[in-house]
Amino acid sequence: MTTTALWDFGRGSGVVALVLLTASLVLGIATRSGRPAPWLPRFAVTELHRNLSLLAATFLALHVGLLLFDPYAMLRLFDLVLPFAGDYRPFWQGLGTVALDVLLALVVTSLLRHRLGRRTWRAVHWAGYALWPVALVHALGTGTDSFTPWFLTLAAICTAAVAGALCWRLSARFAERHNPARLEARP
Repeated sequence: MTTTALWDFGRGSGVVALVLLTASLVLGIATRSGRPAPWLPRFAVTELHRNLSLLAATFLALHVGLLLFDPYAMLRLFDLVLPFAGDYRPFWQGLGTVALDVLLALVVTSLLRHRLGRRTWRAVHWAGYALWPVALVHALGTGTDSFTPWFLTLAAICTAAVAGALCWRLSARFAERHNPARLEARP
């Protein structure tokens, strides 16, 4: 019974982490535009992005932690650091390790943002664009629910949200709005 619970909660926390990463990426793009959301002021969009990002990291840690103790997943501490070395579906599991490593770099540099400087933080933060598809492909390749109708529907919704945000980001309508006070404070 315990083994099944670890597996079920491990899978569930991975799905929740993917949804939160999707929302965080979309809000990160919205934050970058400098516009308020129709229902939130600009500062609240930024705070919601940060909090969703930390919540996604928490659920990812829960996902990894639960599967680390699950005998079916066969994760080793080594697998959490070095990608593609796992015993269970090494390529797909390795993508999860890459996503975990990138997320850790994003969290650490975000926590140290004021000490690193805006340019360094921003350079590392661009990895967030790579994190999301790697996490999605990991979920599709290694997840036991990956080809169930409910998960495919969820993956399609997440993909549509990110694709829509990226199309907006790359469009001429995106034009960033800058706060003059923020421009003066930049290093």
